[in-house]
Amino acid sequence: MAIQAKGRLSEESTQLLNECGLSVDQSKRKLLAKCEDFPLEVLYLRDDDIPGAVATGVADVGIVGMNEVVERGYDVNVVHKMGFGKCRISLAIPKGEEYSGIEWFSGRRVATSYPVILSNFFREKGVNAQIHQIAGSVEVAPSVGMADAIFDIVSSGGTLISNGLKEVEKVFWSEAALIANNNITPEKNAIVEQLLARFEAVERSRGMKYILMNLPQNMIEGVSALLPGMRSPTVLPLAQEGWCSMHVVVAERELWPKLEKLKLLGAEGILVLSLDKMMP
Repeated sequence: MAIQAKGRLSEESTQLLNECGLSVDQSKRKLLAKCEDFPLEVLYLRDDDIPGAVATGVADVGIVGMNEVVERGYDVNVVHKMGFGKCRISLAIPKGEEYSGIEWFSGRRVATSYPVILSNFFREKGVNAQIHQIAGSVEVAPSVGMADAIFDIVSSGGTLISNGLKEVEKVFWSEAALIANNNITPEKNAIVEQLLARFEAVERSRGMKYILMNLPQNMIEGVSALLPGMRSPTVLPLAQEGWCSMHVVVAERELWPKLEKLKLLGAEGILVLSLDKMMP
């Protein structure tokens, strides 16, 4: 598996592997590290090298941003969108410029590390701009006279502001994806399926809470309607006659309104626990 050698996506990918019980020896920060308890080796590469490594079979699978997959144009299988590493690639111009629409870019110089994505966008919009590919520090290009505008990754927008730029067109939305070689063997594909099951188990648990509570048995129907659970709530009898314990999983964004309604329905001894994994 190829993952980014450094940066936010590297950290998030490594954290996911750890949460999936995949312990990778990073003590010497090698280019290639073995997983201690799973048939997996992790290859640390530059993000823009990962799609090519997977396409040519140097790596069987990889975790990389969809922006790199589209930009590099290699024929790979996008197995799964990971739900992290989210960002957008946008067009930005000096904040003092008056922006009237996409035609502003006609005849202008635009600096970017993503010329393919930008060329496709301008072609669709019928804009004839001058695209200048540069490898890094794209945001400084207008201030040093290299370009009139930039096309670059935006997360919070803080970097644009600090360089006197403003975002004017959001062009491409990206997130990390698990990609695979199109000619992967059945044996290796079975390992990929195992990996995917672990990834999905971790993803399902994010933003979810496990609630345990005691309540009168005559309130089971009302509470079940409020908290349907993944299939249906787990209900267990208590030693005290007429009472039961109910266990259910709910989304964290709904937690407080649900807890308040549970109290009104007569629930007692409510416990809220975090979840690490959820398998269907």
